[in-house]
Amino acid sequence: VHHPGYVVETERMGTFPHDKYALVMRALGETGVPMTIHAPEIMPREWLEAVHDPAYVDEVISCSVPAAKQRRIGFAIDERISRRSQLSPGGTWLAAKLALRHGYAANSAGGSHHALADTGAGYCVFNDLALAANRLIEDGNVSRILILDLDVHQGDGTAALTAGRSDIFTLSIHAEKNFPTRKARSSLDIGLPDATGDADYLKALAGALPNVLDHFMPELILLQAGVDAHAEDKLGRLSMTDEGLADRDRFVAAEAMRRAIPLASTLGGGYGTDREAVAMRHARTILTLFNTISARNAA
Repeated sequence: VHHPGYVVETERMGTFPHDKYALVMRALGETGVPMTIHAPEIMPREWLEAVHDPAYVDEVISCSVPAAKQRRIGFAIDERISRRSQLSPGGTWLAAKLALRHGYAANSAGGSHHALADTGAGYCVFNDLALAANRLIEDGNVSRILILDLDVHQGDGTAALTAGRSDIFTLSIHAEKNFPTRKARSSLDIGLPDATGDADYLKALAGALPNVLDHFMPELILLQAGVDAHAEDKLGRLSMTDEGLADRDRFVAAEAMRRAIPLASTLGGGYGTDREAVAMRHARTILTLFNTISARNAA
């Protein structure tokens, strides 16, 4: 799932790479793997207001977000960012619908897991994961959803927005000492020490995910597939390699397919001065998930 409106050209190149989404699609295209690209629509205002404070939704749509909130988000909310912020949750919802039909689909944006009810934070405006999960359950598409957050930062906004719900399980595996300083309470949090590498990360994932899948029995997995756990990431504090990330993604896909659970992935975090390298990490995650699931389906 991709939309040209995901890409916003900016004069200043800050920490958040606004052109990352285009670079990811270029990296995917250069692999030669056949893709069917679906364009999302903006998420309806009433869907946004079902999760976010209507006053905050109005601030984003009207491009009148107060300066303090814009600083917390990390960039200004103009018409282009506002439109992308409405398209991205629509993309995650569409990817989930496609995953229910095909087994796997990816949104080439999304994973905005820091956004709270009345404000954005940490480069996140609207929380596409909570929004999509809420809408899918409201519409009766599924009755239980696992939001699996593998970004290096805890999914605090997602945890807060879904707290107390028995139909949404949030599992966050993250660097304990990284942003945010104040953690929310997910259904299950696994905070890892700085410099955790491939072996210990995969051990933590293997110790948690199968049990959650077997006990919660979700009908869909929404995956926040951030690649900022990579050792070279500008904002990460973990020490994973390319192979470690690939092993992570293969494990998630295999566990989902073993139980016939559809999987929809979102991009999540990935930061660094070498934007092409970051984009390639995201592209590899999408391809690894796709290849693992395709191989299982073929078997």
